[in-house]
Amino acid sequence: MLHCSQISKLPRLKELFLSLCSIFLLSASGSAASANEPAKAVPAAAVAAAPAAAPTAIAAKPSKGDATAGEALYNSGDASRGVVACITCHGPKGMSAVATWPKLAAQHGTYLTKQLKSYKDGSRANPIMMGMAATLTEQDMLNLAAYLVKQAPPQGEAQDKATLELGQLIYRGGIAAKGIPACSACHSPNGAGIPAQYPRLGGQWAEYNAAQLGYFRDGTRKNVQMNMIAVKLSDLEMKAVTDYMAGLH
Repeated sequence: MLHCSQISKLPRLKELFLSLCSIFLLSASGSAASANEPAKAVPAAAVAAAPAAAPTAIAAKPSKGDATAGEALYNSGDASRGVVACITCHGPKGMSAVATWPKLAAQHGTYLTKQLKSYKDGSRANPIMMGMAATLTEQDMLNLAAYLVKQAPPQGEAQDKATLELGQLIYRGGIAAKGIPACSACHSPNGAGIPAQYPRLGGQWAEYNAAQLGYFRDGTRKNVQMNMIAVKLSDLEMKAVTDYMAGLH
């Protein structure tokens, strides 16, 4: 009886084994199907609705000066930004009263802007002007230059008759023996200079121009061309040519 009972159980065990295998195969098949299922496409509307990356804003560089704004800044400064009025030292309409401060009237705008930038970045050393330029924006510089270039050119006259001939010779013909070119070649015969290249020198204070030549000579002020010229000039020659230039207009 025991033997027969064990034999009768075999079909049931087989049936149970087959059922378990079927369940396992169905489960495996479902997992494989899920793994092989392609990713669902994102609807085009959802893509369109996604916020686009904001473009990086690039501030436009100022390219033109406003003479009216420049006049206001020149005469009154801007206390809210610590900008000091230029008129205090350089006089009404750019006509300074003493040689300590240069005349700025009718000076070329490009030259003025360049000098103000040089004071601000320290490439032209002057403790007072470096402090003044520190609070100026590039637009301020362009505005000031636009105002000053429109003013009447400064008038002056040579003071030293004893050196007048030497000054004229150097300015108009240079000094060939020293390899010094004529000043008029760059600054024009009447001292008006060449816009965007060489500054106006006619009518400027002789003492101021002489001081600048001294700075070029000792390297305090950097300009390759002027450094090479000034180093060849004697004190007398500097005094003569700058006194002559004061009378040019």
